[in-house]
Amino acid sequence: MRRKSVLVTGGAKRVGAAISRRFGEAGWHVVIHCNTSVENAQELAAHLPSAEVVQCDLVDLDAAVDMVRKLAEKLEDWRCLINSASIFEPDDVTALDIETNRRAMRVNAASPALLAQAYFARATSRADRRVVQVTDQKLANLNPDFFSYTMSKSAADIAARMMAMVHRGSDRVYTLAPGAILPSHDQSSAEAERSHRLNLLERHTSAREVADGALFLAEGPLASGQSLFIDSGQHLLCQPRDVIYLERDGED
Repeated sequence: MRRKSVLVTGGAKRVGAAISRRFGEAGWHVVIHCNTSVENAQELAAHLPSAEVVQCDLVDLDAAVDMVRKLAEKLEDWRCLINSASIFEPDDVTALDIETNRRAMRVNAASPALLAQAYFARATSRADRRVVQVTDQKLANLNPDFFSYTMSKSAADIAARMMAMVHRGSDRVYTLAPGAILPSHDQSSAEAERSHRLNLLERHTSAREVADGALFLAEGPLASGQSLFIDSGQHLLCQPRDVIYLERDGED
């Protein structure tokens, strides 16, 4: 594969799928990573100009690194890795769930760091190499909900910033922090629409906007270590709970 290429982890559904589509529209060869969503990934790949699907459970860290090794052997111009895959499961700040925490720390934090390290060690590119770590606006607008998820995203954010300190030339590392984008858990569409407007602009931020941000980081002139918030100003607020619960409690 000689076309400029990107690997999007978690690229078969939700925001990851929007990122995959955006890169495909921009002329990239898109490697869509999935775990259980193989059919979704294959259907998405079939509608992109140039795409393929790779399956891997990112809880298995050895398998994750091996996935990068195999891709590096066949992608001649692998310019970007988007760490988008994520586990978003609820547990309580007063009662950490050990299994939820184990999975979140592996998929959301350890796996992205190892993927980035393997990518920089093995991938070849005819241009700059970029890693984009998807985090969350709530790291700047902290609330106590989704305890293990937030803990793991904090670790991923710190890891990306540390890697950016040593990758500052043709290799660069960025973080991309979305706000509330799509319905989560048991939210209805109406609930999601109301909760997603709990930001400074009082507007719904779309998955397409996040995808545009990812593409900009992959192709743009930003220095390594920079962060991009796509959240209509949500991270500038001080919200005591996740917007799922703020909306249900009638708060703003």
